[in-house]
Amino acid sequence: MEKVEIIDLIKAGIVDAEVFVEGEGCNFTVVVVSHTFEGQSLLKKQKQVMATVAEQIRSGALHAIAVKAYTPDEWGEINA
Repeated sequence: MEKVEIIDLIKAGIVDAEVFVEGEGCNFTVVVVSHTFEGQSLLKKQKQVMATVAEQIRSGALHAIAVKAYTPDEWGEINA
């Protein structure tokens, strides 16, 4: 898969998401920043992101994806 395909899939499922992707082939790390994650646990955030690429994982087009999901405030603290 291409990085832009992953970005498009995540943004389709999490409309206000800001998405950063690293990796190549079928192994990627994604960082997703969204207001949607406000008040959610880390696990719930990750599940929400994984749901956007579930079909690609099932088909084998995407083999491994590591997810880091943050609210805008959390992302701001990390990058301060």
